[in-house]
Amino acid sequence: MERILGLDIGDKYIGVAVSDLLQFTAQGVKTIKRESKEKDFKEIENLIIEYGIKKVVVGLPKNMNGTMGPQSEKVIKFAEKIKNKFKIDIIYIDERLTTVSAERILIESDVRRENRKKVIDKIAASYILQIYLDGKGV
Repeated sequence: MERILGLDIGDKYIGVAVSDLLQFTAQGVKTIKRESKEKDFKEIENLIIEYGIKKVVVGLPKNMNGTMGPQSEKVIKFAEKIKNKFKIDIIYIDERLTTVSAERILIESDVRRENRKKVIDKIAASYILQIYLDGKGV
């Protein structure tokens, strides 16, 4: 089996998670600070090579009523570039409550606000990937 990459794509940061080889669990890996498209794609390419990725799960930020807004379109555009540039499969997962869940976990763990900002995207990416991994066996 191979690892799967999970991405939480935002305007300022990209949260990154990777599955274990058996595709049971998602582990937060890093948060990419977005500076330029070239740098973003280079970092993603490095992760794809490092972990031998063939599939990327991307969180799709839908509106609460299930419709897609401008942020969804930005994410799809970015993900399609990843797909075309690296010839890799993209799977979209509804991410509506992942950041809320990630925030709740950090608050319950007594992580200070300034430290939460550093890891929230990575944890949200883990949630997105874990939702996909859990649903695969169904």
